[in-house]
Amino acid sequence: MASLSLKISVKHANVVKTMQFEPSTIVYDACRMIRERIPEAQMGNATEFGMFLADEDPKKGVWLEAGRTLDYYLLRSGDLLEYKKKHRPLKVRMLDGTVKTVMVDDSHTVAQLLVTICTRIGITNHDEYSLVREGEKIREAAEPPTPVKKDRTLMRDEKKMEALKKKLHTDDELNWLDHGRTLREQGIDDTETLLLRRKFFYSDQNVDSRDPVQLNLLYVQQGVAAAVLNTAARCHCCSVNC
Repeated sequence: MASLSLKISVKHANVVKTMQFEPSTIVYDACRMIRERIPEAQMGNATEFGMFLADEDPKKGVWLEAGRTLDYYLLRSGDLLEYKKKHRPLKVRMLDGTVKTVMVDDSHTVAQLLVTICTRIGITNHDEYSLVREGEKIREAAEPPTPVKKDRTLMRDEKKMEALKKKLHTDDELNWLDHGRTLREQGIDDTETLLLRRKFFYSDQNVDSRDPVQLNLLYVQQGVAAAVLNTAARCHCCSVNC
């Protein structure tokens, strides 16, 4: 099988070199060869770097998995691969409005990132949490509601409920990230801020009563949910009495 002649761009040094690889070369070994043959690539810790296949759309590039072979990615001679750091800052917004910046591995899936994020923030039950894209619009109902005569109290309560729903969203309305894909595969760039929410409630026993971070997140999320339910109940009672 003919060898691959690939252009290797060492991003941090702004250097491009052409190297020969066997198509069956494992990506991990290819990274080792790059560090051995290109002096500019020998900076930093090798585990922090990886090979990246860029795309015209910066959101659609792909990190090459260390255990895959080069021919798995259907590379051709002349293709350009970037050798660069995999870590980048990710802004995560908590439900109380605070924003945390966490260094994450851009090549990891969301499931792997949640372990890192929750560990850095101080949350132990990472498997119950997920990430949501900010600014997602609530989907409109397929059919408009039947118009009814409403008094001012009912209208005021409904407006309050809509405002709370926009703040809370329901699980169906939220655009949860796919745990099996990377951020880049889901079109999330370096500038986007993600919302951390508790998605799965396996057991309240998993909430550490001594953990102020978990307690605060749970308090905010359930507090807004309770407000929506209470307002909805008032609206229902008012509509029944009309």
